[in-house]
Amino acid sequence: MNEHLRTALELAASRIPVLPLRAGKVPFGNCRRCADNACGGRPNMKNPGPCACPGPCHAWAAATADPHVISSGPWRRAWLQAEAVAYHPGGAGLTVVDLDNADAISWARENLPTTRVVPTTRGEHWLYLGAMQSANAIRPGVDIKSTMAYARWLGFGTGTMAYLPDAVRALAVKAPSPVRPAPHTVTVPARSGECPHRTPAYLERGIAMAVEHITEARSQVHATVYRTFLAVLSTHGRCGCLTDTHVTRLFTAAQAKGETLRHCTDAWANAATRLGL
Repeated sequence: MNEHLRTALELAASRIPVLPLRAGKVPFGNCRRCADNACGGRPNMKNPGPCACPGPCHAWAAATADPHVISSGPWRRAWLQAEAVAYHPGGAGLTVVDLDNADAISWARENLPTTRVVPTTRGEHWLYLGAMQSANAIRPGVDIKSTMAYARWLGFGTGTMAYLPDAVRALAVKAPSPVRPAPHTVTVPARSGECPHRTPAYLERGIAMAVEHITEARSQVHATVYRTFLAVLSTHGRCGCLTDTHVTRLFTAAQAKGETLRHCTDAWANAATRLGL
């Protein structure tokens, strides 16, 4: 039996969802049927939907602990080409703090509770018991890999695994204070006629509801932000009521959920383009 397949089956027996990694330590790409998410994507992805693909498509979302799937024909062929085994930490109820260099390791030793440590090529993986949202580059050389992410399997490591502490959860939460206002390049469509809104309260209520909708998003934040921007522009984008202050409120809410300023700008522009504004 292929070494990677054997490792994958051993991990699956411990209910750890696994997937193969090809050259470059990256997941296998989509098959033709699933290219560009034509299949709708795997459940729990940013583009959720049914997918009956028998192969290891869709990166972390393809990870499974089902031994029948792991050893099936399409997966077996992938294991023969694989260079490494990866797993979905969040699917196993784990969080990996990926420390990529000596400085990152020193920082973790000073600021995070001790836990199980797995040596990596350039640094260490610190494993905690509990899942959370993943986050990249929370500081130089430090990533968090849990839900909607994968990590390379490098062994069980040493030390006692601690429960996921608030100190780690807080790393993925962006403070609202540094949120920057909407850039000058984001413009509000010009007035094209008389405003159909009877009172300013109508617009205010709409913006407040949009902000609340973004703030309450627990998953698929990217898609939620875009759909909310689309809804606001479809209702208020043609009458000229929207001001930079309104746009800034929407951007601030999105950035507080972890969106970047660039993504907010792109989402706003894409929504306006879609509506022909």
